[in-house]
Amino acid sequence: MKKNQSSKSAEGVAYFRAIEAQRPVSERICYDPYARALIPGVILYSLFKLMINSGIYERIAPGATAFIVGRERYIDDFLKASLLDGVDQVVILGAGFDTRAYRIPGIEKTQVFEIDHPDTQAVKLDRLKKVINPLPSYVTFISVDFNTQQLGERLQSSGYNEQGKTLFIWQGVTYFLTQEGVDNTLDFIANHSGDGSAVIFDYFYNETLHDTSNGYGKMMNKAGKVSGEKYMFGIDQGQIETFMNQRGFQDIQNMTLEDLKPLYFTGSNAGRVLPKGIAIVSARVSKVI
Repeated sequence: MKKNQSSKSAEGVAYFRAIEAQRPVSERICYDPYARALIPGVILYSLFKLMINSGIYERIAPGATAFIVGRERYIDDFLKASLLDGVDQVVILGAGFDTRAYRIPGIEKTQVFEIDHPDTQAVKLDRLKKVINPLPSYVTFISVDFNTQQLGERLQSSGYNEQGKTLFIWQGVTYFLTQEGVDNTLDFIANHSGDGSAVIFDYFYNETLHDTSNGYGKMMNKAGKVSGEKYMFGIDQGQIETFMNQRGFQDIQNMTLEDLKPLYFTGSNAGRVLPKGIAIVSARVSKVI
């Protein structure tokens, strides 16, 4: 991310959610009523919407739209199930322009922590207050500069309960981090959360990240150069269970985008293309007795 500006990738995802929200109820995969208010400009929004609805964007980045809305829906549904299962806290890591704290029924009964870089968080708060004012008391905003501050220290000084049953949502973040950054975050989750706590995040296969000979690999590298957010981290295909087990997690569920097809991409959405080389994993903290 470039210095002194909000995350362009987070803003881009909000554009996709805003456009998806305007599709007919029977056709849309996910629904975010606040996304449009979090992105600037009528002209830019209209141009982006035209590119998506006309199919131009799909030709440039095949499957990108379906990936973003499918991921959003799957994590929404995982959050809803976790709320029914009695989660006490929700920690949204790298929250960007995420609006789950304001649109998912039942989340108001938990304590929500939105964690992000101060530059992105400041922009989000300024825009969010224009549509939700006052902001709900169950949401705590924590700005973290990961170059100078520790996640654990910032959370623990902001009312986070280490004994609470917690869901950590880590969407659209891991691939912009170093291996050390990913490991440090997973280490905190595994060792500083209560029984039944879980994490859900999306990740790229290393094979996809490093294969610049195919269209998707090339597209990601170009997008990273434009946004200033370089793609760095991935996990070898077929190694996610070993990777998570070694870091203190169990009950690992790996969902490829193809796995999402029968869940959401049916009927009028059956023809929407989903890219390969990306997956979403959820896992529970393994407490050794």
